[in-house]
Amino acid sequence: MDNLDRRAFLGITGAAAGATLAGMGVKATTPRGSTSLAPGDDHRGVACISSGNGRPATAKAFEMVMAGRDPIDAVVAGVNIVESDPDDMSVGYGGLPNEEGVVQLDSCCMHGPTHKAGAVACIEDIKNPASVALLVLKRTDHVMIVGEGAKRFALAHGFEAENLLTDRARRAWLRWKENANPNDDWLDADQMDFDPNENREDAAGPIPFTYGTINCSGVNENGDLASVTTTSGLSYKIPGRVGDSPIVGAGMFVDNAVGAAGATGRGEAVIQNCGAFSIVREMENGLSPTEACLAVMKRIADRTRQKRLLNERGEPNFGVTLYALRKDGAYGSAVMRGRGQFAVTTSAGTRREACMALYE
Repeated sequence: MDNLDRRAFLGITGAAAGATLAGMGVKATTPRGSTSLAPGDDHRGVACISSGNGRPATAKAFEMVMAGRDPIDAVVAGVNIVESDPDDMSVGYGGLPNEEGVVQLDSCCMHGPTHKAGAVACIEDIKNPASVALLVLKRTDHVMIVGEGAKRFALAHGFEAENLLTDRARRAWLRWKENANPNDDWLDADQMDFDPNENREDAAGPIPFTYGTINCSGVNENGDLASVTTTSGLSYKIPGRVGDSPIVGAGMFVDNAVGAAGATGRGEAVIQNCGAFSIVREMENGLSPTEACLAVMKRIADRTRQKRLLNERGEPNFGVTLYALRKDGAYGSAVMRGRGQFAVTTSAGTRREACMALYE
């Protein structure tokens, strides 16, 4: 199939696609203030999209793509901004640690034109795992390097080892430790003889918790794609736990003939349903980016069977957000429920747009 025919094929979304979604039981909730089910599906041209915390990432990636840089370098440079931000507790430096107070990071990236991928998992002491994953892609015949091996690989390429646990993240971890079990030897706030808030300006309120992650995808004027996902992972996780973020086909996937996709939220659910790969395949089969995200979200919901993961209506009680960018520049996103947002940069500027919700 040549490029013209494929572009025409990928544009088949209207009534046929709607009927397909209806047959699957997908009922999207249109966000408040929206006049169209999927405005991004109508976009054509250069675009960079990301999770809601990725506005600086999409702006940087778009700037680089417009300057002629390869999309893979652009999206990685974009997420590096968020990885290096100590105030973002879901990614990189400042990310919340595992249950032992150690920050372990995961990332993967994929280059559409070469169909090459690179990933690192459970890497410690390295601030920008997305850049290390990019080096795995560019300089090795491997796809994934993990743990101590990933750290040594990064050090060999000039990365500096540094403590990634900020004071803010450390205090959050200590609060989690103190409140995890009322019968352990860590005193809860109401068990202390001294003021638990002394010298702890952020001790009040809920304990910070996140599934962590940023995904960013970009397409240039030639239709070449790239994508990257990077994370500090599930807060207070069992040491060594790996979610979907460094797994090609789960947290991120690119097919240069079709599009790119990514995911954030409960990684276990995304892994078990090959989330990003499935989104790209749905686009190849004719669904628009938003429709593809909704279809895969419905698949995740339908295949969630464990009672502890279901609410009283039998719906998943966890969050997942999916993102899709098609080869021609159409884009979209879907969230399990609520009023989530994603970031996008096009020639019209950088902004957040509303995700379509599977459930109200």
